Amino acid sequence: MEPQALVTHFLESHDIPFSLREHAPVHTMEDCAALGLPAPHCKNLLLCNRAGTQYTLLLLPADKPFQTKVASKVMGCSRLSFAGEEALWRLMRVRPGAVSPMGLIFPEASAVRLACDRDLLALPSIAFHPLVNTASLWMRGEDFFGRFLPAAGIEPLFIELPCAL
Repeated sequence: MEPQALVTHFLESHDIPFSLREHAPVHTMEDCAALGLPAPHCKNLLLCNRAGTQYTLLLLPADKPFQTKVASKVMGCSRLSFAGEEALWRLMRVRPGAVSPMGLIFPEASAVRLACDRDLLALPSIAFHPLVNTASLWMRGEDFFGRFLPAAGIEPLFIELPCAL
């Protein structure tokens, strides 16, 4: 089964409401915003420690700046860097450009800690890629935090990153 089908099957089997739209490939947050979805995409970054032994999926609002040094300090980690393509596929079955918390449904993702910027809790709905950058799905924020994450067995760490660097 293709990654997108695995995601939609998981959501449907857990009665988690969502909407899905297929589209041309998107590569930037600006591309995602230009889709005109009824929910904003957020930044999804798979990070790892220097040794490549600990992984964190960081979710933050699209307009919030990201700096590894600041995020590392806020999360109490040694300096973080972006995880490589091999780790993306091995842990979350995703390729660069389509990183998404939807990849947390796979057993291998149990090695990934989820950190969410607290500002995401204020969003009425939120959009993600279903593990491919040629589609987007969105759901109510309360369904993502209150239904999807528990169904995936994930307890997020909530952090507060600064709005300006």
